[in-house]
Amino acid sequence: MTFPDPTLILPHKDPFLFISKITDLVPSQSAEALWVLEGNEYFFKGHFPGRPTLPGVLMCESIAQLGAYVVLQDNRFEDKLPLFGGLENARFRQQVVPGDTLKLQVEVLRLSARGGKASGEAFVNGNLACSAELMFIAVEK
Repeated sequence: MTFPDPTLILPHKDPFLFISKITDLVPSQSAEALWVLEGNEYFFKGHFPGRPTLPGVLMCESIAQLGAYVVLQDNRFEDKLPLFGGLENARFRQQVVPGDTLKLQVEVLRLSARGGKASGEAFVNGNLACSAELMFIAVEK
């Protein structure tokens, strides 16, 4: 099964789009995606020289982008822009380095026309790298 390209759905664009491919989708409920880290991404140059590591905040952002992708499949958000509203219980369990592929999962916990809450996780080689709960607000485009 194929799903719409994230570049066609999300307002995020390169170099701030952190989803490579959607692999599963239940509109308004959940999704899975991949983020392939090639190693030439801009943030690896300074985080950290000699030992490049994906910043944890960007793992959270990739989960939030997947959450936005799920929400934007709902007709109530056709003319809305989902914005990051908060982050709770973020945990980082594993270093993520150039060449890794993150498997992202998100589940919408609460959704209304004004915003919502989701939980998400990022895995590398089946190992949990990051988990977090995310809140968002919906504003007019």
